[in-house]
Amino acid sequence: MNTPRVLSRALLTFTLALAGCGSSGHSGSSPPPPPPDSGPEFLYSAPLSDLLNTSLTAEIDPSNGGFSSVSVTTVPFFCSGGIIVVGGEFLYISVPTTTCPVTGGQVYGYAINPTTGLPTPLGGSPFSSGLSTSPVGMATVPNSYFLYIADAGGIDAFTVEPSTGVLTPISGSPFASGNNPQLVVDPSGKFLYASDDGVPGGVFAFTIDSGALTPVPGSPFQVSGQTASTQPYGIVDTGKFVYAALYATNQIAGFSVDSATGALTSLPGSPFPAGVNPVVLALANNFLYCVNSQDGSISGYAINSDGGALTPIPGSPFISDSLTIVPDPSGKYLYVSTTVGILGFNIDSTTGALTQGAASVSNDGGLWLTVAQLPSAAAQ
Repeated sequence: MNTPRVLSRALLTFTLALAGCGSSGHSGSSPPPPPPDSGPEFLYSAPLSDLLNTSLTAEIDPSNGGFSSVSVTTVPFFCSGGIIVVGGEFLYISVPTTTCPVTGGQVYGYAINPTTGLPTPLGGSPFSSGLSTSPVGMATVPNSYFLYIADAGGIDAFTVEPSTGVLTPISGSPFASGNNPQLVVDPSGKFLYASDDGVPGGVFAFTIDSGALTPVPGSPFQVSGQTASTQPYGIVDTGKFVYAALYATNQIAGFSVDSATGALTSLPGSPFPAGVNPVVLALANNFLYCVNSQDGSISGYAINSDGGALTPIPGSPFISDSLTIVPDPSGKYLYVSTTVGILGFNIDSTTGALTQGAASVSNDGGLWLTVAQLPSAAAQ
């Protein structure tokens, strides 16, 4: 898989999911879990590179975005390709062979303690059945037991057994999609999009039906006006617009979503200017944030709610030495992995500007990050 050279600065050294999510109108083989809408929030991490083999669990204080508790544990691998929580109950970490040849080609699964948030290895983990050779970015349909994993030449699709967390391949998996390092599911739960790292590059689109994927007519959708390789990587979906970071051309492509078919149409003015080698995207309410891998800066954009155009946020770009980013569910805080730790930033609800917040954890090496809100005590 042709992973951007971001991963050539922080990704020769580090191997860079942000995985997308949305509400679901579909169910798996068992009833979906209740939406985790009022329980505690936790940040989870997995090592990006062979500089460390630890993961972190931190409970988020919703009043200030700081960490009320932090737990660090050792994991049996030194790098990973993505991290995601399914249903507020299970944590999965993909380990690709392209960057982790000894332990790669597997997905590690953990059960999440509903009170402490701490993960415990699942029986049967790590999972390798149903995977191709190099699992990386992951996505799930919230309130369902479906898990999708970008892999070499396709997308691996699984149902998650509700009581054990065991992964079972969905009929037809893997679904062909070329080289697609990152995935996102539309908030409607009806569509899945994958960044297409081919030439010239674009976005694969699929409909989701009982977990199975069917290509949307016209897929893959190319970036407007591009003929050379754009190397799309990070991808996000607002429900109305899809954005992809174009590593090779220093731009962000924007598309509108046809809510009936899932088809994509390039936005006027797209692709939009970005920093040097943009790679990781994150959404927080009406703002889009992008890590530029050349210097680790974070560019911020306001999203026009009508046409989807991106306008730089005052003060952007922010910080440097960033590797990955993830917002909390409220969109009030942004968490940033750097080469020396994790920092939290407050998001101005009016302008989208970032100011350093209360969260700070030190570690030697970069981390993939994901944030999950666990089910409330009443829902357990």
